[in-house]
Amino acid sequence: MNLYPKLIIDALSTVRYPGENKSIVELGMVQDDLRINGNSVSFSILFPKNPDPFSKSVIKAAESAVKYTAGQEVEVNVTPLFAPRQSHGEEEKALPNVKNVIAVSSGKGGVGKSTIAANLAVALAGQGYKVGLLDADIFGPSIPKMFQLEDFQPYGEMVDGKQMLIPAEKYGLKIISIGFFIKPGSAAVWRGPMASNALKQLITDTLWGDLDYFIIDTPPGTSDIHLTIMQTLHVSGAIIVSTPQNVALADAQKGIDMYMNEKINIPIIGLVENMAYFTPAELPENKYYIFGKDGVKKLAEKMTLPLLGQIPLVQSICESGDEGAPIATHPETITGMAFHHLADAVVKLTENIDK
Repeated sequence: MNLYPKLIIDALSTVRYPGENKSIVELGMVQDDLRINGNSVSFSILFPKNPDPFSKSVIKAAESAVKYTAGQEVEVNVTPLFAPRQSHGEEEKALPNVKNVIAVSSGKGGVGKSTIAANLAVALAGQGYKVGLLDADIFGPSIPKMFQLEDFQPYGEMVDGKQMLIPAEKYGLKIISIGFFIKPGSAAVWRGPMASNALKQLITDTLWGDLDYFIIDTPPGTSDIHLTIMQTLHVSGAIIVSTPQNVALADAQKGIDMYMNEKINIPIIGLVENMAYFTPAELPENKYYIFGKDGVKKLAEKMTLPLLGQIPLVQSICESGDEGAPIATHPETITGMAFHHLADAVVKLTENIDK
C-alpha cells in the first residue's frame, strides 16, 4: 500500500484521548512533523499534561491504528511531547485550595458506598476539619436523600466576575449533588460526554473555598466519570468499599486495579468492609456474618493494602440515612464510633501520601 499523509491522519482520527469525545487529531495533539520514508512513518503527539497518565496507551493506540489502516508491515515511530509543567512543578488542576481529594469507590452498586462517603465526610467535619462532599454518582445520586436536602435549590453568586454555585451546608459540610438539578424521582438520561461536562461544572463552578478534605462519592464500577475526576483534580487517594461476599470482592478487585493501573496511578488509601456483620439492636454483643466473614480483610491482606474499617450492618445506619441524619452525627453510638475511627485512619494515611 502506498503511504501518504491523509491516510495516516485518517487513521489517527480514530484514536481518542481518554475522557474526551474527540480524537487526538481534533484535539490538535498530532503535530505537523509527519514524515513518511518508504515503509516508515514518524510523527509526534503533544500531550496536555506533564507527566500524562494516558501517554503510553494513546501512543500504543496510535501505532495500532496506523498499522491497521496502512498495513502491519509499516514501521511506526511516535515521539511523545508534553506540555510545559506549571510554575509549581505540576500541572494545574481545579480546586488548588483543597488539601486532600479522596475518591470513595466501589466495584459494584449496593455495597453502601454512598453511606460510607457521607458518614466519613460527617465524621471528618465533626473532628474539626473543613470538608466538602461531592455526589458524583451522576446516574444514581443519593446524597440529597441522606442529608434531607431533596428540596434544596442551588443558587449562584457573582464572585470575581464569575457566576459560582453556592453549595448546601449541613453538619459542617459543603455539599453539592447532581441530584439538586434533577427532579426527584426522575432519571438522568445523559450520554457520557454530557455527564462528564456536568460533573466538571459541579467541581469547578462551585464556591468550595478552603477545604482540608474533599470527599467524592463516585459512581459504582469504572467509567468516564472516574476519568473526568482524575483529569480535573489532583486525587490524593481512593477508598474502595465492598461487602465481604465473593461477588462483591471480585468487583472490588477491578476497582483496585483501575486506580493502581500505571495509566491512572492513584494511591489506594485503603479498603472498607461494609456490612461486615449483622448486630441486632437488642443483642449488641452478637455478630452474625450473613455475607461471609472477613472477605475484605483478606483481600486487603492479599493486596497489602490497609483495612480502614469494618462497618457493621445495623438498622440505625439505614434509618439515619433515610431520615437525613447520617449515623456519624452520633459518635456516642457503636456505629457512629466506627465511622470516627474510619476518619482517624483516613487522616493518618493521607498525611503519609506523597503529594
